[in-house]
Amino acid sequence: MRHFGHIPPTVRENLFHQEPVVFDAGSPARTLSAALGATLYSPATRPRLADDVAKQAGRGVVSMVLCLEDSIDDGEVPGAEENLVRQFAELDARGGEQPLLFVRVREPAQISDLVHRLGASARLLSGFVLPKFTEERGVAFLEALTAAEAASGHRLFAMPVLESPQLLHLETRAETLRGIARTVDKYRDRVLALRLGVTDFCSAYGLRRAPDMTAYDVQIVAGVIADVVNVLGRSDGTGFTITGPVWEYFRVQERMFKPQLRRSPFVGQAEALRASLIEHDMDGLLREIALDRANGLLGKTCIHPSHVLPVHALSVVSHEEFSDAQDILRPEHDGGGVMRSAYTNKMNEVKPHRAWAERTMLRAEVFGVAREDVGFVELLTAGIAD
Repeated sequence: MRHFGHIPPTVRENLFHQEPVVFDAGSPARTLSAALGATLYSPATRPRLADDVAKQAGRGVVSMVLCLEDSIDDGEVPGAEENLVRQFAELDARGGEQPLLFVRVREPAQISDLVHRLGASARLLSGFVLPKFTEERGVAFLEALTAAEAASGHRLFAMPVLESPQLLHLETRAETLRGIARTVDKYRDRVLALRLGVTDFCSAYGLRRAPDMTAYDVQIVAGVIADVVNVLGRSDGTGFTITGPVWEYFRVQERMFKPQLRRSPFVGQAEALRASLIEHDMDGLLREIALDRANGLLGKTCIHPSHVLPVHALSVVSHEEFSDAQDILRPEHDGGGVMRSAYTNKMNEVKPHRAWAERTMLRAEVFGVAREDVGFVELLTAGIAD
């Protein structure tokens, strides 16, 4: 699979200076963690789940979570597990390309039980999403995952969700973060990415952000995100990929504030795209994606297919970013120094900007580099047209 692989090759060629690489479930963890992109959640109760997975793969989705936790009623869990086993068997029988598939469980015992029940079709499973992750809960989950991997002979990854009240509350946050850091570091080879459960953070205070607000406008949530990145997202080799929070809205809402999309990038025929994005409250999503990137997050939890393309379009590395990263990482600049960018609009300081450049080149590998005259509007338009 590859990002934008659902777009015809001739169209991709006109969009990309460097096209996204091809990867699969067996690719290195470093590649997969960066390539998750918009991870689409779906309740495991859906009766035609195999069809849904195939359909979304054809629309450019490269990672999905099939949920046995908060998205379904407590009484639905046994039936949802049975449905998962059936649907995986169907997907396995069909063959063909599948997204990276994860199952969000409730309890550690579900991991080994599901892997056993899936049998041969467990080869389609990339891993498990671990809810309300703390040191106390996390160790049992990760031990269960390790045991299931050994029993099945199939590589399995974990994606812990950081969403517990202990992480949110100020008096317990520091120790909770230290405990999470100890746990994920011990099982580093198993942890693909860390996910943020902002809906649960808001729930602890009876809050819910409006469609014209981002997670970063809710200060108590923004503070937690900053602390998580501070402890768990460092670029010194100790950090992990941390993904952006879910965007909850996908239909027209009553609007209090002006749209957040400037007109200038949407000229000519693209004005209709701007109107459509605003009509469906996507301007708030686009702003939040940009703020995710500015705050060190990569990828995003999504609950609606319409959110996938904006996440991926804004993950593509611009030609200007790529040019800067290349200049910073040139071997002749290993000793440091400062230089004017090739675009002559900024300073590139080699040592302070090196970690940014390395992250940018990894993102360029999995999401591609846009041509010099191509921006997110062209990428969005091409994806929608397809």
